[in-house]
Amino acid sequence: MFKFIRTEFALILGFVLTALAYGPFAPLFGDSFTPPVFAVLFAVLFCTMLLLSFSAVRHADHLAELLGEPYGTLILTIAVITIEVALISAIMLGGQAQPTLARDTMMAVLMIVMNGVVGLVLLVGGFKHSEQEFNLRGASAFLTVLVTLATMTLILPNFTESTPDPSLSRIQSEWFAFITIVLYVTFLAIQTVRHRSFFVQPGDEDGTADHHGVSGGGSVPYHAVLLVLTLVPAVLLSKKLAVLVDFGIGTWQLPAALGGIIIAALVLAPEALAAFHAARQNYLQRAVNICLGSALATIGLTVPAVLAISIFFDKEIQLGIGNTDMTLLLLTMFVSALTFGGTRTNMLQGAVHLVIFVVYIVLIFNP
Repeated sequence: MFKFIRTEFALILGFVLTALAYGPFAPLFGDSFTPPVFAVLFAVLFCTMLLLSFSAVRHADHLAELLGEPYGTLILTIAVITIEVALISAIMLGGQAQPTLARDTMMAVLMIVMNGVVGLVLLVGGFKHSEQEFNLRGASAFLTVLVTLATMTLILPNFTESTPDPSLSRIQSEWFAFITIVLYVTFLAIQTVRHRSFFVQPGDEDGTADHHGVSGGGSVPYHAVLLVLTLVPAVLLSKKLAVLVDFGIGTWQLPAALGGIIIAALVLAPEALAAFHAARQNYLQRAVNICLGSALATIGLTVPAVLAISIFFDKEIQLGIGNTDMTLLLLTMFVSALTFGGTRTNMLQGAVHLVIFVVYIVLIFNP
């Protein structure tokens, strides 16, 4: 029992705080906050959800070890995206209307993953191993779907004529949500069934090598149940954290995109650490699966979710990004195509991605 409490401390803490936040401490989450109360509540909730995210990654890593790639990475990605969608939904359905939150979050995820995390992974991996090898066919499959969905959802709405702003009409929203789901499900079928070998490390086509660095017992059902239980308080606490994020941005006139960055940073921290660890072990394919899979799942799962919210709850949502972000997104996709256009990577490619990420951060605070 003591060992379980120690290893599942985040899960226990999450349920305790959930009970408090929806019980005796519920009045604290009102319409306004004093700076000290805001700071304490934000720090506690953010750190708790971060611990829950890392706990989810740990169980996903165990499942990856037991099931093999790419199933483990896929479980990790879907678990993290669940938290992301919960946060976006909570902010969209409560407090001040933020029609650009979904696009800002997706843009932040793409920039953080495709430039920040990929850049750091390639830089560190290249420094330690000089060159690293990955499966070209898998990376190409990721990028083909990712570029298509990113263009359709974040760029195309700027040029549609059905609405005066960068949003979609109801018919367009329904079709875009349907098409996005169909394409993403098709990709999952390719990744997990028909061409599973595209997404494993070259030389490890049988998937028998252990590259996850996790230890400990537990069966597949054991870790699957704990993974689901870990996500429960994370999703419930996301509503409370959304209240704080909405209040902070509105009260202190912070950049609207900062809300997206906060959500992206929260949900991506565990994946970034997992990708970094995989690159250091010279298992770049797992890092590629995590990074590109996270970026793809963000669009493939977040877009249908927020479009559904927009339709059923009559909430305005703007998906089209501005000219500056559009330029950075196109540059990111072009550079990514060059980076993953071969079978090996090095430090230079990582440095280029990091430069694009720094430019993105600077332009948020100084457009």
